[in-house]
Amino acid sequence: MLCASFTGEKVEAGCDEAGRGCLAGPVVASAVILPEDYEHPLLNDSKQLTPEEREYLKLEIHRDAIAWAVGVVDNHRIDEINILNASYQAMHMAIDQLNCNPELLLIDGNRYKPHNEIPFECMIKGDGRFYAIAAASILAKTHRDDLMRKMHEEFPMYGWKNNKGYPTVQHRQAIREFGTTCYHRKSFQLLPPQLSLFDEKV
Repeated sequence: MLCASFTGEKVEAGCDEAGRGCLAGPVVASAVILPEDYEHPLLNDSKQLTPEEREYLKLEIHRDAIAWAVGVVDNHRIDEINILNASYQAMHMAIDQLNCNPELLLIDGNRYKPHNEIPFECMIKGDGRFYAIAAASILAKTHRDDLMRKMHEEFPMYGWKNNKGYPTVQHRQAIREFGTTCYHRKSFQLLPPQLSLFDEKV
């Protein structure tokens, strides 16, 4: 059962990212402020939902949220500052775009780089605990998936419309056959000695 609030009194923004473990494409983060006591029967961690459910919930969140925003950091910047710092930067970008100032950030995960002196709480598996983080996970995931589908049209041989840039066997075999693109993260180990299937739902 997800919770509507951590404190019950502060303006809280849930924050989450998508694409951290990918070989290609950007990392995308979202920040969402939901109304007090907000509930939704379907809203949950984006990984627990079907693509159709995520698209439906995206529209629900856009309609119901007090504020929401998305930050995108591309693969070139990821290579420059590493994926962890790029994830923080994407979150900071999303937070800075909110049209309402949060008093507390609920961060999915166990680490965060403070920004603009806004207090924060790190929540392990927070996207399955708080509605605002779950909403952020959905907006980050759907926005990134849209970007990867557009990149797929440019480079269809890598299967990005399906694998979204994650290190699947198909993706790595395509790298072996066709090489890398301008969207690949060159600082990542793109081709390990043995191909292994990435088991996360994409």
